[in-house]
Amino acid sequence: MTNPNTYQSTFHTDPQATATAPGRVNLIGEHTDYNDGYVLPIAIPQLCTVAIGRSSDTQHHLFATDLDQHFDLALTDVPTGFAAYIVGCFRVLEEKTGITLPPLNVFVTSQVPVGAGLSSSAALEIATLRALRQLFAPLLSDIELSDIELAQLGQRAENVWAGVPCGILDQMASSIADEHHMLFLDTLTLETKRLPLPAGTEILVIDSRAPHNLTDGAYANLRLQCEAAARALGVPSLRHILEVSALHPLEGTVLFNRARHVVTEDNRVLACLEADAVHFGVLMNDSHISMREDFEITVEQTDVLVDLLQNSSGVYGARQTGGGFGGCVVALVELGEAQAIGQKVLTEYSSAGFEGRVVVP
Repeated sequence: MTNPNTYQSTFHTDPQATATAPGRVNLIGEHTDYNDGYVLPIAIPQLCTVAIGRSSDTQHHLFATDLDQHFDLALTDVPTGFAAYIVGCFRVLEEKTGITLPPLNVFVTSQVPVGAGLSSSAALEIATLRALRQLFAPLLSDIELSDIELAQLGQRAENVWAGVPCGILDQMASSIADEHHMLFLDTLTLETKRLPLPAGTEILVIDSRAPHNLTDGAYANLRLQCEAAARALGVPSLRHILEVSALHPLEGTVLFNRARHVVTEDNRVLACLEADAVHFGVLMNDSHISMREDFEITVEQTDVLVDLLQNSSGVYGARQTGGGFGGCVVALVELGEAQAIGQKVLTEYSSAGFEGRVVVP
């Protein structure tokens, strides 16, 4: 059963439920979500599709065709790899609802690039949870599972079972964002608002091909530093610090730098809500500097790409997007120019010794 192409050819029956969820690109608001702050993502066209049905034996059978990987797991096995995200969703749904899931067949296909900072894991989680909600609707008739609750379950699956201490940005974006509107999210209250992109603009997303990995400890360490800064300042989270001047007690420490990024980034997100294209672009540029200098999560490839974009005609602003240490960059550009700008910048990026690819449009 290697290289399966469809659920039907793999399991010799039709799936009982199929669901999709998109990846996302975060326009601004990086590493603010686990600090109870503000974020501004938008969904991308690429989707993760999960087809699911009951297994004919006593095991879960999980296939990810794009990864060419499969797992055959007993119901009590501790999952690894991509199976951790899927079985994690099984377990958190069981915790939430009190139902016990039977052995399941799961077939995954995904267009969302893995390791590019576009939330391939959240798309997998939300698609899996949507498929489970559909398949077990009769058992869940007395339990409301809203799209926001699916996002919370997906976050818990990633935190507990995949070992990534992420905030709720990615799962909320995958669960309720669309391709045509920015999604303003207050991660403390989960209040959301859909907003149009600045007039006359579109987004360009380029993959630097510098892969990022949020399970290697660097991401978790940043979160711990932010939490330590909040404790030192006597607040529940850095969201409650409104001005950089309030960070004075931390001056001269790495915690000051980490906290300054979060505080200024929250303010940049709020400023973007009413910004025109020019101002929005400036805020994106400032965000990249803050990620590079205060948070130290950019890499050579993303710095080069951002510099090339910022110096290109038709680009209002550009920044690294996602958890950091590689992945994609996002730019706000003149409407209708994204393809041409993307190809020009990729040529220049190649001349600098790197290989990238346009992801959006």
